Amino acid sequence: MKLLFKQRFFSWFDSYDVYDEEGNTVFTVQGRLSWGHRLEIYDRAGGYLGMVKEEVLTLLPRFALYAGDVCIGQIRKEFTFFKPVFTLDCNGWEVRGDFLEWDYQVVDGPREIMSASKELFNWTDTYLLDIADPGNALLCLMIVLAIDAAKCSQD
Repeated sequence: MKLLFKQRFFSWFDSYDVYDEEGNTVFTVQGRLSWGHRLEIYDRAGGYLGMVKEEVLTLLPRFALYAGDVCIGQIRKEFTFFKPVFTLDCNGWEVRGDFLEWDYQVVDGPREIMSASKELFNWTDTYLLDIADPGNALLCLMIVLAIDAAKCSQD
């Protein structure tokens, strides 16, 4: 399953549209007024699915991942000099990033769960997600949202 994750150009808070391979909207993400990033995820019919919420008063960015109202895990950025490292406390998965912070993989041991690549030469943040199992689409979207928000907080 491939998804195109695109930030909206005109919005007060971070807002994104997520499209499938045919260009249909699969998810929408609305940023909400909050202390730290708070990104709520909705399905194509407008039903609430979950949220990525930044935990404030931490040295490095840390985000809680919610499916509905249940916290299913956390992702946090680690202190490194050269290569971005994120620790994911969910499903035993691991996040791997490249030196330029444009490409990421989520793996479960030797099995790739998702790859995400930042597309260059766009007016807004745009990522292409390639997800092995469509059942993992929501969690994979949450991971990429958290990584993008951490990069935004860092800058």
